[in-house]
Amino acid sequence: MAKTEQGNGLDSRGSAEKLTDNGTGLGVNGGVTLGDTPVDRYGFTGGAQQFSGHNDEIIPTEVLRQREAKWLEMLNSWDKWMAKKHKKVKERCHKGIPPSLRGRAWLYLTGAKVKREQNQGKFEALDSQPGDPKWVDVIERDLHRQFPFHEMFAARGGHGQQDLFRVLKAYTLHRPEEGYCQAQAPVAAVLLMHMPAEDAFWVLVQICEKYLPGYYSTGLEAIQLDGEILYALLRRVSPVAHRHLKKHKLEPILYMTEWFMCAFSRTLPWASVLRVWDMFLCEGVKILFRVGLVLLKCMLGSQEKLKSCQGLYETMELLRAIQPQYMQESFLVHEIIELPVSEKDIEKEHNAQLRRWKESHGDLHCKSPPRMHGAKAIMTAEPPSRQDLRQRPTIIVQSPLAPKTEEEEKQNKTILPPQEIVNPYLPPSDPSPLLTHMTVQGSKESLSSSEHDTYL
Repeated sequence: MAKTEQGNGLDSRGSAEKLTDNGTGLGVNGGVTLGDTPVDRYGFTGGAQQFSGHNDEIIPTEVLRQREAKWLEMLNSWDKWMAKKHKKVKERCHKGIPPSLRGRAWLYLTGAKVKREQNQGKFEALDSQPGDPKWVDVIERDLHRQFPFHEMFAARGGHGQQDLFRVLKAYTLHRPEEGYCQAQAPVAAVLLMHMPAEDAFWVLVQICEKYLPGYYSTGLEAIQLDGEILYALLRRVSPVAHRHLKKHKLEPILYMTEWFMCAFSRTLPWASVLRVWDMFLCEGVKILFRVGLVLLKCMLGSQEKLKSCQGLYETMELLRAIQPQYMQESFLVHEIIELPVSEKDIEKEHNAQLRRWKESHGDLHCKSPPRMHGAKAIMTAEPPSRQDLRQRPTIIVQSPLAPKTEEEEKQNKTILPPQEIVNPYLPPSDPSPLLTHMTVQGSKESLSSSEHDTYL
């Protein structure tokens, strides 16, 4: 059974066109033939989210190196920074996390690093299980739809799709009462672009349980409630846009479902997606509300702009094709930071909408845990130990000038045969048209966090 309602555009057993990139360029097996196609800085070879190079922020190399050094310092003393200098952490997330450290920073911001350390071996145990055939079937059919123009997911049965399958299957086993929702796939895919499968799994767990609890549960009650909160906040942020949506009876669920459930990963240009995620994982769901409010205000916030959309259909078409200047990285980030919508505003409106929901629908069918508003709230609720935060680099560089111990001298006398280094991302010579369980098991070599730290 599909777990989302019909008509909301997120039915996990619906049309193959849902939640896809531009459908052109797909191969016969659902993959994209890369050939000699140039790849942009984010790994895209085409599609709507390919880097255009126009109006995007270019950070000088010297500035980037300085930011990397600052982030490394923070990550080495994460608990102290979060306890005493959280405002500075937030400011640095506003500026954008350096690409080389983004995966590791997301792991720490979400509390997934602590979860992973406290649950050693859990992902491997889930990964080794076959999974519920009901969810396995749906997940397998969704794999080729996730960012088909990204080099990591272009090959049918390639390592990217295999790891995506592993992460999503593991979540259905971790939370069998929830199972799988189609909107989780792009979220997991974004994470896999920045970190190994095990880390991506734990960050996904944190997003589903702490940041967006109830979003992916049967009935979509949580997303409907947040839609009403967005609509109520819009009245204060842009009365003109609010009146227009009210006049045409355009329900929030019709335009904000994919925005929020996919954390704008299928809506914005990729540079903007990454900046939004940096802030979202630091500050929580208020960032998603701010992005939605900025886009609605920019597209529907004046009478002049409303001349071209005099009905419900025209308004929906306008919101499906947001003008590029409003999604441009520096403009959007500035507007998000400046918009005065706080956690208190969201919680106040949440309580009001919850009372109205109970009056009209009764109690919620899905009892979700309370929402955590960002990294600070998560760390306060579940204080980590220094041991859980300790970094365990997989690449250790020793100075040739350092004095050698007796044991090292003995090891040097024993000459071992060189070990063959296997590249886990070599494309398969004969990719199978269907993802079999055998290929999934074989993908464990790809990005295990204990073997290949790709985000150092």
